Amino acid sequence: MARITISECRAFMIAVTAKAESMGVPVSIAVVGPEGNLIALERMDEAGFITPDTARAKAYTAAAFRSMSPRFTDGLVIQQWFKERNPQMLANASVFTNGLVVASGGCAPIFKGNEMVGAYGISGATGDQDEVIGQYARAQVGWSATPAEDNTPESVKQHINDIYSRVGLADRKL
Repeated sequence: MARITISECRAFMIAVTAKAESMGVPVSIAVVGPEGNLIALERMDEAGFITPDTARAKAYTAAAFRSMSPRFTDGLVIQQWFKERNPQMLANASVFTNGLVVASGGCAPIFKGNEMVGAYGISGATGDQDEVIGQYARAQVGWSATPAEDNTPESVKQHINDIYSRVGLADRKL
């Protein structure tokens, strides 16, 4: 069984911090295991006091929803899914989990091979900036947000790509 190590989390946090500093935005970073339990959490100097909780909730949400369906590739897709189907359900899910469900950009699952080993969340900048920071840091440490073998049905891929288009990310494709 693959897993995320604390040294990998440290490398990810260093990459997040470097990118956030270059963008002039202080953030908090959280990494959770596949079951949503916290592995690592860090708050940059000057990041808002609520950002550690938000980063953890984003990571938890990415782990929880991705473990339910390949349809939930990241926080932006989860957010749009709730908007289109049942916005009240997002509020209910947040209440039922003591605030651990937050749908927003800046979070994604982490895969090693075909196994989801966890998820990360970044909070403190805009959702778009959190996304950019996460993608950069993921590339720096070699984490993948998708399984090695993509067996996602074409209908699901099309649905996700349609969502990306609707939220202004037409250049992003699954």
